[in-house]
Amino acid sequence: MNVMTSITPPDRYVSFGGIDCEGHAKTVIEHVLAIIADPAKSNALWDRFVVRLAEAGKVGFRKADELCLACSHTYYIEELFEEHGDEIGLNALRMLEDECC
Repeated sequence: MNVMTSITPPDRYVSFGGIDCEGHAKTVIEHVLAIIADPAKSNALWDRFVVRLAEAGKVGFRKADELCLACSHTYYIEELFEEHGDEIGLNALRMLEDECC
């Protein structure tokens, strides 16, 4: 048995008790993915973001999870949402920033 896959890592976000940071990040990422699904609205940054997002689900190496990715790209995400008029995405991003990042 591989030791790395049999151990559940501790929750790194214990200070966010009672706050649905993962849910906030998931909402933001869903809005990002909906916009960049149109190739005319994507670019190399978002292509790499999608790759890193896919890597977040893999086991066995250090990775950024969805919350980390969303928080580390807030300025780019904000610009994307503003450019494409995604008010719901902007509100979700503000909540994520205020409560979790």
